[in-house]
Amino acid sequence: MTTSRRLTSRKVERFDKKITKRGAVPQKTAKRGRDYPVGPILLGFFIFVVIGSSLFQIIRSGLNSV
Repeated sequence: MTTSRRLTSRKVERFDKKITKRGAVPQKTAKRGRDYPVGPILLGFFIFVVIGSSLFQIIRSGLNSV
């Protein structure tokens, strides 16, 4: 065998090994539990803004109709 064929066969073997490992995620790295993408402070602020603006809108429409 020439050097290039040996290198090619090694690369093919490595590639084949990686193909069989693809998609196999160990259990330790998989996310479990309650890991929210948004923190509780940001969530609270968002709720405060939404509820506050809706209350403000209700009060404003009540005063305009009187």
